[in-house]
Formats: sequence, C-alpha cells, structure tokens
Amino acid sequence: MEYRVWVWATRVIAAAGLAVDAYVHADLAPQYDAVDATFSQGDLFRAEAALSALAALLILVWRRFLGDAFGWLVAAGGFALLVVYRYVDVGKLGPLPNMYEPVWYTEKKVVAVAQLVAVAAASVLIVVDLFDRRARRHRPTVE
Repeated sequence: MEYRVWVWATRVIAAAGLAVDAYVHADLAPQYDAVDATFSQGDLFRAEAALSALAALLILVWRRFLGDAFGWLVAAGGFALLVVYRYVDVGKLGPLPNMYEPVWYTEKKVVAVAQLVAVAAASVLIVVDLFDRRARRHRPTVE
C-alpha cells in the first residue's frame, strides 16, 4: 500500500479509539452523577467524552501535528487516570470526587484498550508528522 494510505488508515484507527472512548464515557456518565464533589464523576465523564470526540475530529479533519498531539494527550491522560483510579485510592482531590473503583468491568476494559490503541496510532502519526516536517524543510528547492 502507498504511504499516504497507511497514514490515513492510522488516522482512522486513532480516531476510532477516541470515538469508542467518547461513546463509553458519555454512556456511563449518568450512572456516575451521584459520585460528586464540586464536579460529579458523571460531569468528568462527559468532559472526557467531549475531549475524546474533539480529538477524533481533529485527527480526521485537521490532520496537523497539534491535533495528533492533542489526541495522544487525551487518550494517554484518560488511560493514566483510569489505571490510577483503578489501583490507588487517591481520595477526594479539591473539587474532584473520590473516583476509586477497584474493579475491571467490561466497559472499563473496552475503554482501556481503545485508549491504548489511540495512543499507539497517535504516536505513529506524531512521528510521521515530525518526519514529514523535517523532510519538507530539507527538500531541495527547484530553481
């Protein structure tokens, strides 16, 4: 396959991982509205869903380094928080509720896999972006 087709397929994979992340967080948000402080866990799930959806759109439509980096940060940050709150009872942090949940249920596993897929694909896109940027800078000019 041609290089650009592989890059486009990688964009679709990254966006799909972020879209799954967005869907599951939006779907679960109402169940977590009762876990609250200044912000409820449901509100935080809705924010994660919105950020994931935005990141997926940026990766597909904008196709720039910053969009790819944003997608990577959203997916990696979401995965990091998922793992921390799975294994560590952090407690309430300022306006954030105690989100400790020491179980792996199906939706949590699906989100973890989707986020890792998005991180891997966005990592490839970031490397491609940097490589393409460097290649454009060092391309000989035609006179």
